[in-house]
Amino acid sequence: MMRSENMLEARIQSVLREQAPELLEATEEQGYFTLAASIFKGKLGWVAMVILVVQIIMFAVAIYSAVMFFGAADALTALKWGLPSAVLLIFAVQIKLSLMPWLQTQRVLRALNRVELLLIAKTERK
Repeated sequence: MMRSENMLEARIQSVLREQAPELLEATEEQGYFTLAASIFKGKLGWVAMVILVVQIIMFAVAIYSAVMFFGAADALTALKWGLPSAVLLIFAVQIKLSLMPWLQTQRVLRALNRVELLLIAKTERK
């Protein structure tokens, strides 16, 4: 199975090099950090920025609450700081993870574009 995927990949690369070299760059596989940075581009980039800012604020408040929790002298004060700290940490992680499906969607769309370009190149030859 892996061999046929490599052959298809090589075929896509050669067709794109011949017919549309500018599209080859747009369909190349991106690294994780490049893909993560692309979240902040486009029409919905501002939404991702707001999500990131909210997540950072929640994380900072959670860390502050955790420090206060560990410095508490009695159980009631520890509970008052520990519970918000735990809840905020869980929320911050959940908000951060909400961006992961977007990354996977971008990878799938990029692969679909590659296949579309291959089909277009194949139909133009006939």
